[in-house]
Amino acid sequence: MKTNKFVTIRIEKRNTKIAIIRARFNNEITGSLSDGAVKALEKSGIIRKNIDIYNVPGSFEIPIKCLRLAKSKKYDGIITLGSVIKGETPHFDFVAKAVTEGVLKVMIEENIVITFGVITTNNLKQAKDRSGDNKRNKGYEAAMAMVEMLNG
Repeated sequence: MKTNKFVTIRIEKRNTKIAIIRARFNNEITGSLSDGAVKALEKSGIIRKNIDIYNVPGSFEIPIKCLRLAKSKKYDGIITLGSVIKGETPHFDFVAKAVTEGVLKVMIEENIVITFGVITTNNLKQAKDRSGDNKRNKGYEAAMAMVEMLNG
């Protein structure tokens, strides 16, 4: 199925359950990512009561929450949302790599669709651009990727 990020895909399976894991660190950004994800899921036909949002302290904690939710077998898919903004130390590199590898490991080992809406940017302006109230919102895109993967 050929799609682009400006097309809303409809979910095929009724009663699809989705978990969203949202980092609280950089809350303004991750809140907007979460809003975008929920908007996309609802436009796709997933009812709001089937979308659960879990907050974790920061992006580094996302993989362990993914693992716990995947093992619960309650969800058809998990959307991860966070914002890692580069600073003056190498901390950015360690966090970005750890969360990416951790989420990938859970997805493969637990055989569950997990989409990656953890943005990594050089500055706050870039993070705001990627979390705005529009279809370029990376939370929205992660949710659309989820729907496409669940349909396929």
